[in-house]
Formats: sequence, C-alpha cells, structure tokens
Amino acid sequence: MSHFSHIKTQIRNLNYLQSALTTMGIDWKAGPKDVRGYQGQTHSAEVVIEQDNGYDIGFCWNGQHYELVTDLQYWRQSGSVDFFLNRVSQQYALQTVTSETAKQGFQISERQQNEDGSVRLVLQRWSA
Repeated sequence: MSHFSHIKTQIRNLNYLQSALTTMGIDWKAGPKDVRGYQGQTHSAEVVIEQDNGYDIGFCWNGQHYELVTDLQYWRQSGSVDFFLNRVSQQYALQTVTSETAKQGFQISERQQNEDGSVRLVLQRWSA
C-alpha cells in the first residue's frame, strides 16, 4: 500500500523555490493546492507539480522549511528523487545567492557550469 512520503529539504523561501522550478522548466501550480496520492488521498502543499499519472509532487511548509511530499511508488520524473532534489536545491541556491547579493549591489560577472554539475559564480560590486 502506498502513502505520502515527506522528504526534508533546506528550502525556506517560497519565491526562490518557485523561481528555481521555473528556471528548470518545470510546470508548477501555486497553492495551497492538493497533492494527489494513492486511492484519492490528498495532502495540501504550497507548490504542486502535477504528473501525467495523476499522482503529484508537492512542497509543503512544515514550520521551518519546505518538505517534498509525494507518493514515491508513483514517482515519474526522469531521474530519482535524490537527483530531482539535488537539481532543485542547486537551482534554489543559485536563486538565493543571486537575489540576495543583488540586494547588496552585486552583479554576476562570470558564471561557469563545471563538468561535475557544480556552478562557479563570480560576483562583483562597484563602489563609488
């Protein structure tokens, strides 16, 4: 029998999460919206990614951070859950760094995608 799994993340900012998913080309819906699960079970989430099989992926706030909520038996993404969360977390980190440093007057002067999947950013700020 299937059920919802709750997977912890370090994601705390909803706007940066939504921007990360958009940048990744993932079609998501803003909540609160129900994540659909096994035998009609639902779980409310702030971000929902609908899968073609009728079982969704969601991100819900637990009071400290967003958790990924889904029925793992019906996972239908191109990679594993870990792979998906690593990609989302990396893009979330990039959104956070670029947005927060921009508030302090920094701009990205160089961005390098490394063979191992990591990203190297060089930021600069001009002072008067």
